[in-house]
Amino acid sequence: MCEKFQIVGSLLRPNELLAYKKQIEQRDDITYPFYNDFEGYEQVELASIQDVVKKEIENNITIVTDGEHSKSLWHLDFVWGLKGFERYIADHGYFFKDLDGTSHYETRKDIGLRITGELSGKNHHFIDIYKKLKQSAGDHQTKLCIPSPSHILGELSWSDNIGPDAFYKTKDALKQALAKAYTEFVEEFAATGGEILQFDDCLWELFADDNPNSPFTGEQIDQDEVQALATEFIDINNQIIEVGHRLGLKMWTHNCRGNYDSRNMGAGSYVKIANLFLKQLNYDRFFLEWDDDRAGSLEALAVFKDKPNVEIVLGLLSSKTNSLDNEERVIKMLEEASKIIDKDRLFLSHQCGFASCDGGNELTEAEQWSKIHQGQKLAQQYWH
Repeated sequence: MCEKFQIVGSLLRPNELLAYKKQIEQRDDITYPFYNDFEGYEQVELASIQDVVKKEIENNITIVTDGEHSKSLWHLDFVWGLKGFERYIADHGYFFKDLDGTSHYETRKDIGLRITGELSGKNHHFIDIYKKLKQSAGDHQTKLCIPSPSHILGELSWSDNIGPDAFYKTKDALKQALAKAYTEFVEEFAATGGEILQFDDCLWELFADDNPNSPFTGEQIDQDEVQALATEFIDINNQIIEVGHRLGLKMWTHNCRGNYDSRNMGAGSYVKIANLFLKQLNYDRFFLEWDDDRAGSLEALAVFKDKPNVEIVLGLLSSKTNSLDNEERVIKMLEEASKIIDKDRLFLSHQCGFASCDGGNELTEAEQWSKIHQGQKLAQQYWH
């Protein structure tokens, strides 16, 4: 068992569970967590979580998750569970880059969020899910993954949920309400025995000026406003990180550039945003996507030199492919990274989970576990 290899969080779901998830995707006349809408769904989901936890333990995963089998999408289920939100099927989904690198690839459309009342994070369904995870995991360490406050603030800010006809008239009012809801959730998570809370985030690279997909590049863009928005994102995250730290939680983050059906959303290097998000966010551990050239140079890690208690998980392996990764490349990059940051502070992972959304990436479960075993072997080889 090598703790230097970590999983980001999600693992492929079984077909019996996916049959229910597919129905959820197509309807917005149902109420989260949807147990009352589909007979047998709750039992199938619980059995799936228990089974995936058992497999993680059998396969020597050192920090156990529920494989995110409780979720439909990596971020929206958490929002659906907050009081004051209503989900709906939007006119279109998110747009990713297709495998040819140029075409658009549209995701599922049940991504609409409508604020209908005061936001609250109390009595969240994720607390019940986490209790079931803890029960299944026994003495094994566990973590819970939720979207970062800034990611949700970003999505809401670019919607019609702020304005004279919206429940929250100003962005500041929405931001305060969202921070309050997150605080309530974090407090209940800690009270139920939570240890590690991981904030997942896909928006950092919008602020990288080498990202051709960013809306914040070009001569017409006011860069002072862009920097102010980045600071706003950092501040709301740090506010909730501080709450977690005060309650004794380990606060981690995972960042990538999108992960849906083995496709990504865009580019943007870490060097360009290192002095913002890597340097200024107060997380204890950063999971960073570095499985291809989009992430840029490992020199971005230099900002962690004066943050000696921070750990970095290098996502040098890919969960997007069904083949094993280039081992020579992984070892070479680990050696390069250890010249910048002490190897004792480094870990290895895939760039993201295997199923950030319920459909999962384009590989089989057997291929998934083979890739995990490869990661464990490489970690053992490099650190021991």
